[in-house]
Amino acid sequence: MRKSYDFSGGKKNPYANRLKKQVTIRLEEGTITYFKDLSEELGIPYQTLINLYLRDCASTSRRLALEWKLKN
Repeated sequence: MRKSYDFSGGKKNPYANRLKKQVTIRLEEGTITYFKDLSEELGIPYQTLINLYLRDCASTSRRLALEWKLKN
């Protein structure tokens, strides 16, 4: 391994914008606190941790067991 590398001639990944999409999502304060605390414990940024969790749910087709009760 070299002591240093010269990236001045490097190029940005042309596909980087396709890897993730920025969205706005409203989360409860307790949910954010949970993931922030867990992220400090694991040393992973909390938004990355939330993304990993959601990706795991999507890849395993995990679904919540919930019912919506309509108000009359």
